[in-house]
Amino acid sequence: MALWNKLNVDVITLFVVDLQQAKSFYQEVFGLPVFFEDPNSAVFQFGNMLINLLVETAAHELIEPQVVARRESGARFQFTIGVENVDAACEELRKRGVDLLNGPMDRPWGIRTASFADPGGHIWEIAHRLSKTENA
Repeated sequence: MALWNKLNVDVITLFVVDLQQAKSFYQEVFGLPVFFEDPNSAVFQFGNMLINLLVETAAHELIEPQVVARRESGARFQFTIGVENVDAACEELRKRGVDLLNGPMDRPWGIRTASFADPGGHIWEIAHRLSKTENA
């Protein structure tokens, strides 16, 4: 359907066990203010997209008859944020107490990346395109 290619993803909802811990992570690591908050959720704005952190117990009514998967089940997706310099961003993440899962590393497809997880196990990648001199 042609309509879909003209739409944006406006909100991504992430299910979390500990809302306060997740909220603190997003405030400290990304330096973002809370866009909206209620007893079951905290929302952060990334550019033109919102990330809604929703307590798992409140998620059931949204996705029934499906069930909320446990963090221990493993990663099923990752978010990627483009940055100017992955190494500088990694240094900033380390200063904020974030342990990297991997990277920084150059990928064969011409991108430098590093990944980390939030307290709910959601994977975030930072990346920048390698210049021809960096890729050589």
